[in-house]
Amino acid sequence: MKILCYIVLFFGATTSVAQQTIEEVLLKYNKQSIPYIYSEMLVEIQNDPTLVLLDTREKKEYQVSHIKGALHTGYKNFNLQKVSKTIKNKDAQIIVFCSLGVRSEDIAEILQRAGYTNIQNLYGGIFNWKNNNLPLVNTQQKQTDSIHVYSKQWGKWLTKGIKVTNK
Repeated sequence: MKILCYIVLFFGATTSVAQQTIEEVLLKYNKQSIPYIYSEMLVEIQNDPTLVLLDTREKKEYQVSHIKGALHTGYKNFNLQKVSKTIKNKDAQIIVFCSLGVRSEDIAEILQRAGYTNIQNLYGGIFNWKNNNLPLVNTQQKQTDSIHVYSKQWGKWLTKGIKVTNK
């Protein structure tokens, strides 16, 4: 009986997660402490040489694909000192992203506490970027449709491209 309860709880939880929208996921997991920027807005300013685009996903995710021009910072091993050496201007426009925008909010808050003043979180992250048919590049700077989905659970929100989970 106890096992049956766990099975029902597990499938009930996974079903409710699967039915959430990106907006619902962000409302659930984020504090909304960092303002969002939307994909279409980022496209308009992406080539601005003063813009700093930070990919806060793990290295294996970044290596599969990323938004052109993004610098890898990671999440678990995020190093504020290293980032501070790269981004000296505390007023620079910084846009952070991850898969959906949850991990990137955490990194943005660290940057904010360190004195950075102009940070935005890419709404829906790289998944929403790709879902909007926007381009990604691999480490050779060649356009790719492959995208690391972090996990099968989180990958449900990627509706376009080729899902990669094991690299």
